[in-house]
Amino acid sequence: MTRAEALELLHEFTQSESLRKHAYAVEAAMRAYARKLGEDEELWGVVGLLHDFDYERYPTLGEHPLKGAEILRERGVPEEIVLACLAHYPPTGVPRDTPLRRAILAVDELAGFIIAVALVRPSKQLADVEVKSVRKKMKDKAFAAAVSREDIQQGADEMGVTLDEHIATVLEGMKPAAETLGL
Repeated sequence: MTRAEALELLHEFTQSESLRKHAYAVEAAMRAYARKLGEDEELWGVVGLLHDFDYERYPTLGEHPLKGAEILRERGVPEEIVLACLAHYPPTGVPRDTPLRRAILAVDELAGFIIAVALVRPSKQLADVEVKSVRKKMKDKAFAAAVSREDIQQGADEMGVTLDEHIATVLEGMKPAAETLGL
């Protein structure tokens, strides 16, 4: 599947600009991890774009991402992409037994958290966000309270990196997409 095809699918199912930006952020972070690990950057980017493509239409537990997987399979999307999208949501039971499947879970929550950190900076610029500012905001349980700090830490652990290294990889991966993200 190409990036253009993934974008078309994302835009077909996702009208919310904030959800689209989340997909772009996760794509950028996934590409950064793919480069770091010597993996297929296009494949990893497509998974980042598509991991939540069905969420706007099917937001309830038990539907997302299962409905999305059905749609992807109906459209002939490779099973590797389908399974990676399913793996980002642990209740699906899809094992995170590949670097791609571990990375999508690791990147998902953190990318959203980093966007939240950027939005409260005076400049609202991703360029002004540093690892230490992300770590500081993680300690504030009232800040972006819906974001699971445990999932972020688990993601770093599963990727076999320190939390600081994980934050740095995701943050640096997102910075080239700052204009697209409005940051």
